[in-house]
Amino acid sequence: MGGMDVEGGIARKLWNKFRSESVFANYTPFFVCVAAGNLSTDSFLHYISQHVHLLNAFVHAYELAEECADDDEDKQAIRKLRKHVQGKLNSNDSLVLEWGFELPEERMPTNTTMKYADFLLATASGRIEGERVPGKLATPFEKTKVAAYTLGAIAPCMRLFAFINKEIQALLDPNDSSHTYKKWIDYYCSQDFEAYAFRIEELLDTLSVTLTGEELDVIEKVYHQSMRLEVEFFSSQPIIQETVVPLSRTLDPAVGGELSIFCDFDLTCAAFDSSAILAEIAIITRPKADSDGSETQLARLSSADLRSTWDALSSQYTEEFEQCIESITTTETATSFRYEGLCEALEQFAHFEKAANSRVVQSGVLKGLNQEDIKRAGQGLILQDGCKGFIRKIMKNENLSTSLHVLSYCWCGDLIRSALSSGDVKALNVYSNELPYEESITTGEIIKKLESPMEKLQAFNNILNNRDQDNQHLTVYIGGSVGDLLCMLEADIGIVMGSNPTLKQLGEQFGVSFVPLFSGLVAKQREVVEVGSSNWKKLSGTLYTVSSWDEIHAFILGSSS
Repeated sequence: MGGMDVEGGIARKLWNKFRSESVFANYTPFFVCVAAGNLSTDSFLHYISQHVHLLNAFVHAYELAEECADDDEDKQAIRKLRKHVQGKLNSNDSLVLEWGFELPEERMPTNTTMKYADFLLATASGRIEGERVPGKLATPFEKTKVAAYTLGAIAPCMRLFAFINKEIQALLDPNDSSHTYKKWIDYYCSQDFEAYAFRIEELLDTLSVTLTGEELDVIEKVYHQSMRLEVEFFSSQPIIQETVVPLSRTLDPAVGGELSIFCDFDLTCAAFDSSAILAEIAIITRPKADSDGSETQLARLSSADLRSTWDALSSQYTEEFEQCIESITTTETATSFRYEGLCEALEQFAHFEKAANSRVVQSGVLKGLNQEDIKRAGQGLILQDGCKGFIRKIMKNENLSTSLHVLSYCWCGDLIRSALSSGDVKALNVYSNELPYEESITTGEIIKKLESPMEKLQAFNNILNNRDQDNQHLTVYIGGSVGDLLCMLEADIGIVMGSNPTLKQLGEQFGVSFVPLFSGLVAKQREVVEVGSSNWKKLSGTLYTVSSWDEIHAFILGSSS
């Protein structure tokens, strides 16, 4: 993508803004099976026939855009793009044969294909949802605007295609010519296709230069809508074989198939550590509580003293955490997965975490917090992108037999509950420590329930032991820190959020392997064909890494719409 960075061009900005949506296309059964090389030929040919309908819509949209363009150079540029697609349509049959497939029979466009094609043509005709474009495009300026909107609808399709195929190509062995879809993937990763996608983006940038802020907002809306329709197009491709995605659909509710999802809170759901947030509330609200002139203020620290106490506690925690890690780290690399060794090493964390919590209680930092302040802070907490959307979707989906549990070292369950729940979401199962209150003011104590990796694992196992043993169950544990290691390994599927170097270093020392989730799923999909089932096994020693909740959402539930 070397020559791609058009500084500040709208095409690049929009792609960066909505690129996370590409995950939902990537994780479709269609692309996972293509990447694994075992998508059934019939499904592929169905896709090819639908793609032809879309290409025809692109040609038509380009024709309308060309009529709208005011500038001769722009007209010529659009004409070139149209001829490129026309050429692709004309050579479609020979391309399909070249890729090694029989020609598909004519198939009617599906509803999803029609929806996408209709959107492209409506945009190119100046009919944009919620926009008042005059019935007759009177002035050249109005026309140029529509040409820009049209390019905004076309651009994400080509960029998404180039992007996904590059992601897939990176997983393939370049010397393996037996991969059924290698030629097709290579075609969309070629310099020719990249140059074509880039020309569309350049032209979109050119046509947008004179537009107002409001009109640029319309382009953004059109671009985003097109991206979503593209994802929907791939999500709706009929797949006749067994697939590993989306996970929720691989479990059969008819035979009691059930999915239990567990996740950590700090640095997994929340972008920040909750202990610092609770300390901050204490520091900020402290002066207010003291101003009533009651005798308790003598026994309580001032705001400034409180901050220095907290800073000292924090640095001691960090220092001891590092020493703890150092004491269990060796330079040897494990040749195999050693679960027992890891458990022994993590035992040392229990003493360290418990001692740290006791120091916090003794310091009195958590004394005198108002329950309402804590809940308010929870509601305003910054969560990782896509986290709340995923939780809401799980909680509201009646058809899913799914339970969701949050296991956290956080000192205050109220903070988690208010951060993750919204008005329309039923109560979450939160397992964490709690701050006891007297008349809704904290006493400064912590009701300690989860303080070590072992206690987390115990809570995890207790929840699982309560379920119906006869049913077909799957467990997923999503974590982000060392305290989650045992639970992630004991779950059928352990997912690591973000890149915690300490977690990785410690895991690798005991033979844990970390695999990016998408490539792990492609490998699993190959297994499905060879072994006949997607066998997720706990204690396999493999954990899957993701960089966003969108990946988890796409893997477990499928597309976001």
